[in-house]
Formats: sequence, C-alpha cells, structure tokens
Amino acid sequence: MLYAVTSTAHSPQQPVLYAVRAAVLLPLLLALLLGGNSALAESKETIETKATEAIALLIEHAPESKELLDKARGVLIFPHIVKMGFGVGAQYGEGVLRVGGVSTGYYSTAGASFGLQLGAQTKSEAVLFMSDEALSRFQSGHGWEVGVDSSVAVVTLGKGGKIDSSQWRQPVLAFIFSNQGLMGNLSLEGSKITRIAR
Repeated sequence: MLYAVTSTAHSPQQPVLYAVRAAVLLPLLLALLLGGNSALAESKETIETKATEAIALLIEHAPESKELLDKARGVLIFPHIVKMGFGVGAQYGEGVLRVGGVSTGYYSTAGASFGLQLGAQTKSEAVLFMSDEALSRFQSGHGWEVGVDSSVAVVTLGKGGKIDSSQWRQPVLAFIFSNQGLMGNLSLEGSKITRIAR
C-alpha cells in the first residue's frame, strides 16, 4: 500500500527541494524497480497471460467497460505496474497493444511523482484508443508521453456505480484498477510509454 502525506503550505524552497530529490532518488528508484537484472522485465507469454487476466478483472469490476473495449480501435494493457516512493515516486510496468484482438507490439510505461510518499503499490492500466486517428498517432511515435503527446481521460464511476458516460467521446480513455476495483482518483499524467522488444 502507498501512503501519501500532503500539505497545503508551500515554501519558496520546495520546488528546489523536489528537484534535488528527483535528481538523486529517481535514478535509484528506477534502478531498484528494474532490479539491475531486469527483474520486472517479463516474457511475451507472461505479459499476454497477465493482460488477458487484467481485462477479465476490469470487466468484472466495471461490466460497462466491455462496451468501450469492444468499440476501441486498439487497447494498450499494462497488467502489473509497480510504484515505489521515498519522497519521490517512480513506477514501471510492461504491457501489450492489441488491435482487433491481435497483439501488435509490447510497451513499457514509466513515470515519476512528487510529494511525501512512502511504500509500494501495484495497479493495472488499460488505455483505449477510441479512434483510428488516435491509434495511428500512438503507433507512429517513437515515444508517447501522457499530457504531452496526448491527453488521456481516466474513466471514473458516477452515481450508482455506473461509468461516467460523459467521458465516452474522448479519443483516448484509460481505466486504472486493482484487485479492489477502479482507482478513479489517479492520473496517467507524465507517464512515458515506450515500445520494447519481446
């Protein structure tokens, strides 16, 4: 579980402190996540199996997501993302892009976060490209950063536990979830997605 402590008071020195912490701790966290021997690097078969299980879990938590998954032109699934934080947080995970139900490539996601955080957390993400244009733009890039190359609308639950239908028209949607259900209070902002060889 990830524990976060936030404060509404900000001193002029805080941006500098965050930058120093990021410069020192972020490489260490990423090295720890990657484990030196690519401990988090998974085989193609493992990614495929976990991705299928993650989609089944998503539909179990949010049955309406199946309609969106069926309509999507492509679905990028990261079944197991690990996030660790010691003042500066880092996360890493590997996944697969499926177009028409067929796997077309494998990708990693990595990112950083700031704030007084301590601990580790795991989650899954499914990024849905709802138009051919959005999918083509993603596939043609050498790297894809959320918030820079595209905005992503994280799907949340509305009244009665139903998916907020006002988000359905966005070109790129995302579900963030765990074994407990959807995690609608999170964001993909700043995540960098890169194609990997598998």
